[in-house]
Amino acid sequence: MNPAVFLSLPDLRCSLLLLVTWVFTPVTTEITSLDTENIDDILNNADVALVNFYADWCRFSQMLHPIFEEASNVIKEEYPNENQVVFARVDCDQHSDIAQRYRISKYPTLKLFRNGMMMKREYRGQRSVKALADYIRQQKSDPVQELHDLVEITTLDRSKRNIIGYFEQRDSENYRVFERVANILHDDCAFLSAFGTVSKPERYSGDNIIYKPPGHSAPDMVYLGSMTNFDGTYNWIQDKCVPLVREITFENGEELTEEGLPFLILFHMKEDTESLEIFQNEVARQLISEKGTINFLHADCDKFRHPLLHIQKTPADCPVIAIDSFRHMYVFGDFREVLIPGKLKQFVIDLHSGKLHREFHHGPDPTDTAPGQEVQDVASSPPESSFQKLAPSEYRYTLLRDRDEL
Repeated sequence: MNPAVFLSLPDLRCSLLLLVTWVFTPVTTEITSLDTENIDDILNNADVALVNFYADWCRFSQMLHPIFEEASNVIKEEYPNENQVVFARVDCDQHSDIAQRYRISKYPTLKLFRNGMMMKREYRGQRSVKALADYIRQQKSDPVQELHDLVEITTLDRSKRNIIGYFEQRDSENYRVFERVANILHDDCAFLSAFGTVSKPERYSGDNIIYKPPGHSAPDMVYLGSMTNFDGTYNWIQDKCVPLVREITFENGEELTEEGLPFLILFHMKEDTESLEIFQNEVARQLISEKGTINFLHADCDKFRHPLLHIQKTPADCPVIAIDSFRHMYVFGDFREVLIPGKLKQFVIDLHSGKLHREFHHGPDPTDTAPGQEVQDVASSPPESSFQKLAPSEYRYTLLRDRDEL
């Protein structure tokens, strides 16, 4: 038998103190540093990853570091499995190639990834441990609401875009693809599903997905592609969830501005749905080929009185169409001219060619004057951009004015 070991009272107190400290000291997690060698592997294997793009010299980055680390500790206790949630960071000075890859224009930028795919909306909420933890919890919640009776469909919020999947069973490749798409697009659409006997009346030809557009008059649309093909399913649902003409609000203005595309905006009174429908139809008819070169938006005249005043208009003049190039604002002619074939498209073409800018400063191009008519150089000053003021606040970010800084 081994002899008993007796500790002196001071040694015993010290040992107890060390034990208590070990028990009650929270486990800290190391924030994963991403570089060109590990970034794809780590992000592709993470269910959800929140990545902090920072620069050491940026004071806002320095302020965020301890908050980001503490939020990571809180979430790690709730989601202990390694790939459930990953908090990671990129030193953009050391890895400018990664910063350029993800179009980082300000520090610090927090971007969310799901299985390696970067989400369109970055985190723009409060920079506190609670807010960051709540954001991750929300991202980990089930994005698909299960229907237990098809009668529930009659009570759907028809102001939203609803995507409904009908499946024979939850444990199927069809549903796994649907759930993955819902995880990515749940901010843009409401996703619902039904299974087994509940969904059977809607599965006369097998599992299917339908889109219910806003309102009660537009017909449902059915997905006809392969439900196990993620790209095909995602592209079809994204096309339904993200409208060609989006509404700009003060809440999403910063996000839209950061997309970097000029705005073609219809200002209309909220109750004037007729003008909005005309604008949507003409954008789809004349400008579908311009998608990706300009953002098509509509705005509430009452809420956006200041941009209207900027172009010498008031809500009484609505509907009004204008382009904001982030340098200047240009006004379309009479709204009714939007129905003239090609007129709206020419307005956008004139923006891209620089003609709108030239004519504001120097009057009509010589090609637009009648033969023999004298061309006068008319100096003018177009209104400055109004919507660039919705760009990220310089009190929360270090803005990179020149992308070449990266």
